[in-house]
Amino acid sequence: MSPAQQLTDGLDRLGLPVPAEAQKQLLAYLDLIAKWNRVHNLTAIRDVQSMVSAHLLDSLAVATHLTAQTILDVGSGGGLPGIPLAIIWPQAEVTLLDSNQKKTTFLQQAKIELGLKNLTVVCERVEAWKTDRRFDLVISRAFSDLAEFVKVTAGFCTAGGTLAAMKGVQPCDEISRLQDPRKLRAVIALNVPELNAERHLVLVDP
Repeated sequence: MSPAQQLTDGLDRLGLPVPAEAQKQLLAYLDLIAKWNRVHNLTAIRDVQSMVSAHLLDSLAVATHLTAQTILDVGSGGGLPGIPLAIIWPQAEVTLLDSNQKKTTFLQQAKIELGLKNLTVVCERVEAWKTDRRFDLVISRAFSDLAEFVKVTAGFCTAGGTLAAMKGVQPCDEISRLQDPRKLRAVIALNVPELNAERHLVLVDP
């Protein structure tokens, strides 16, 4: 099965309607990752077919449970989940925050080559970043600890907004360490097509 067919089938299984042009952009993004991966270690996954499930479908699985006009992707790395969300939600403003200059150089290049006018790239540590902007959705796929994620990102979220942590197995221990357990909104099991691994989305009130 080609990566294009794999993506189309996966999106159908997620129940996520994505226009053909946006699907082409998603695949072009994977091609960029593969190209830059030869020099910069953006991902341990090397083949594009594996990237379709482990990167694109994994990132987009959250889109059926969330909605936002302004999004902050914290510790964005190679642009996940921020770039896939910016592609399928062109009406949303997406900011990618990462402290690694090589990775943010890639993100800036991806923004240009993919023509993503709704994307902003910031090279800064989350603990040190100063901004007056507030976001409807603050999301991360890379933070190791849920309590720390909530602590350092809650200030970037609008009142009534959502903090969303993408996790593998259900992080019961991390949830138990939340400073205010009452702020836990939901833990959603995600079924990512073609990915033989557990995925969970943890939603917390800021």
